[in-house]
Amino acid sequence: MATMLPHPALTSLGWDPGWQAAFAPFAAAGRLPARVVVAHRDAWILATSNGDHDAVISGRFRHEALGPGDLPAVGDWVVVSDTEPAVISAVLPRRSAFGRNREDGQVVSDQVLAANVDTGFVVAGLDGDFNLRRLERYLAVAWSGGTTPVILLNKSDTTDDLDGLRVAAEAVAPGVEVRTVSARTGHGVEDLRRDHLTPGRTAVLLGSSGVGKSTLVNALLGHDRQRTGAVREDDGKGRHTTRYRELVRLPGGALLIDTPGIRSLGVAGAADGMDAAFADIAAFAVGCRFGDCTHEREPGCEVRAALADGRLAEDRLASHRKLEREAAHVARSGDRLLREAERRKWKAIGMAGRAHMQQKYGSDR
Repeated sequence: MATMLPHPALTSLGWDPGWQAAFAPFAAAGRLPARVVVAHRDAWILATSNGDHDAVISGRFRHEALGPGDLPAVGDWVVVSDTEPAVISAVLPRRSAFGRNREDGQVVSDQVLAANVDTGFVVAGLDGDFNLRRLERYLAVAWSGGTTPVILLNKSDTTDDLDGLRVAAEAVAPGVEVRTVSARTGHGVEDLRRDHLTPGRTAVLLGSSGVGKSTLVNALLGHDRQRTGAVREDDGKGRHTTRYRELVRLPGGALLIDTPGIRSLGVAGAADGMDAAFADIAAFAVGCRFGDCTHEREPGCEVRAALADGRLAEDRLASHRKLEREAAHVARSGDRLLREAERRKWKAIGMAGRAHMQQKYGSDR
């Protein structure tokens, strides 16, 4: 496959001339392209031109990875051997990626939820757990990952104030398309398919547990594939029914990544998406007298002026400040993680070198 032409099976997975150009050096070495459709902790399932295959990563790949964010994620295009199981030796540069930060003790590590996504469906349920602050958080992550967000207000059949909730969502998402759907009744599902799920396009479902992501996958598939669960009556929150990330191939040729619900979402790299997620605040800030205005007590602050005359809501600014603090914390923690990973890497190399010299020359070298 060194002079590989686009294979129909690859094209249906989103393969295009850009991916082929990026893969060219590996094709010359006899490697094959594949797309990650399922990611477990230490194993992957790949879609290739001749079907799906189990895969592992090479020892060198694992050794050189600085953290979880370097490992193959669902949606990645990877370089593999023609063996069984396939061995992943590289990940092609991602066009987009978004994720969360997971705290393990004192270390915060990036976890890529999905890669090479064209559209991020930010799903919110309208059956009692509708939360604008959570919506802002997911939008910041989607924008930061390089995806185009579309808000899906799901369970439209459960509310008598559909128009009011839509207006509220539009108010915290300037310029973002807002759609109302019902995965249970089918309302808006075919329109969504027609407008955003065309052949070769990749979308991801992003939202908390219980908003109906798995039910929406089933509606788009036309049959029940994903397990669904009821929302708890005592607190209105959902149970996790999706246990791992998966690239689902939809009828018509689009691709959809379903993700587990995230109760606590760290803003991984969301500083890059803050201006887009809070475009109204960014627009006001341009008019501030000082370029480094904190919007607290500085004179000539246009953001404070917008608060005073009602153009900006106080809770909207409070949410922006909270996410800014989280993004700054994530950035500092990420720097520590990289330093620690590099230190462990060179410590391991040094130990291996000493062991080799001990074995070769003994203790009298």
